[in-house]
Amino acid sequence: MYNPCSVYVGEGVVKQDSRETEEKAPYQKSNRCAEERHDSVDSVNVNSPGRLTRGIFCRVKQTQQKHAKREAKEGQRESNSEIKYMSDIVPPEVRPKPVVPAKPPNVGAPSPSSPFPPQGLGIAGGGVSAPPTSSIPVPIGSHGPSHGGSHGVTHGVSHGVGHSGSHTAAHSGGHGHGSSHSSSGGSTLLGYIGIDTIIEQMRKKTMKTGFEFNIMVVGHSGLGKSTLVNTLFKSQVSRRSAGWARDEKTPKTVEIKSVSHVIEEGGVKMKLTVVDTPGFGDQINNDNCWEPISKYINEQFEKFLKEEVNITRKKRIPDTRVHCCLYFIPPTGHSLRPLDIEFMKRLSHSVNIIPVIAKSDTMTIEERQEFKQRVRKELEMSGIEFYPQKEFDEDMEDKSDNDKIREAMPFAVVGSDKEYQVNGKRVLGRKTAWGIVEVENANHCEFAQLRDFLIRSHLQDLKEVTHNIHYETYRAKRLNENGGLHPISSNDTQESNL
Repeated sequence: MYNPCSVYVGEGVVKQDSRETEEKAPYQKSNRCAEERHDSVDSVNVNSPGRLTRGIFCRVKQTQQKHAKREAKEGQRESNSEIKYMSDIVPPEVRPKPVVPAKPPNVGAPSPSSPFPPQGLGIAGGGVSAPPTSSIPVPIGSHGPSHGGSHGVTHGVSHGVGHSGSHTAAHSGGHGHGSSHSSSGGSTLLGYIGIDTIIEQMRKKTMKTGFEFNIMVVGHSGLGKSTLVNTLFKSQVSRRSAGWARDEKTPKTVEIKSVSHVIEEGGVKMKLTVVDTPGFGDQINNDNCWEPISKYINEQFEKFLKEEVNITRKKRIPDTRVHCCLYFIPPTGHSLRPLDIEFMKRLSHSVNIIPVIAKSDTMTIEERQEFKQRVRKELEMSGIEFYPQKEFDEDMEDKSDNDKIREAMPFAVVGSDKEYQVNGKRVLGRKTAWGIVEVENANHCEFAQLRDFLIRSHLQDLKEVTHNIHYETYRAKRLNENGGLHPISSNDTQESNL
């Protein structure tokens, strides 16, 4: 139907045709609607409501909708360009992180048989070799290859493997921060080096040079000191076996006599020196009878110290220091004598004292146990520290082993250098009217425990405690006296000898 009143809408301007027609009734309703909506139409100036038609308002409504769509598109375009611009300047740490599936546990884990890392995540030449973009497993919280190019690969591998929120690759066999973190728990050798041969080298050198061990026995006459030493080393090493007559008279004062032997077993040579103290405790007046023994011990320290401070000293200093002192307690069954307590108290800080109960076969088993408990209690009340001292336990294993030894001391021993036939075997023992006391039988005495402790388990430790504790104590005291000990040259030594 032709409408003689046509309206052209463009850029918000309305043009009306010059021709005018009479208004018809159907259009009056649209005029009333336009008047009601006059507040919402800002671009149309209505001077005569009666002249507007339904088409005018339809065209106006369409124009407004087009403007709204255009503004919406322009606003969306501007927001997109702003987001794109912000993506270039905002650091990755501030951007929202996409939620992607975590790395499977079996990806990137090295095979148990291969010592090298898997390809793609391994370390070669100090850098990280990047796998294809499609095959990079990106853990949660990483950015992966989404940034594109070299930045995507580098940042994705370094953050995805090293700094991922769940540390998937680092805990599932991947190499997180490089080889420095993987080696913090200890390096795995890729082949045999030969470090374990150091022990064999030391053994060969020790077998060539041999070593020394000096033992002192202290106790009054008749307790079997020489016999026990011969039994310990299964050879005639005591001073009586070396030429002294058994019927020699008891000296009026304490004497120090030593005899040395070189014994060999299994290719290992040891120079054994046995120091005896005849006359100790055999006098009516035993005052200060320990002084000759203490003087001898300090003299050996002094001799070793002078060799150390020489300007031209020997390649290997002879070691005559006393490493162990076996103190023989009479089997009285009552308690320790004042002489026993005084001797051990004065010498326990300069030598390793090991108390033993001599000739324990003269007591019953019950008497022996009661006597041992009484002796341990008296030693503890007197503040006497015998070897092994508690303060020298290096770790819990040493403490556990030494606690068992301390509970068994003093050892109740029996010595004999004679063999007897018992059940078809030759054994060392003492023959009595009611049978043979076997020296190495644990049910008869504790000689086997003393031998294992003294020779088989703690011999080297006895030497180390002597050097590191007792000798160092004497050395520090000696060097602090009179401003220290001056070095001795070879000329001074020759002049002193003249």
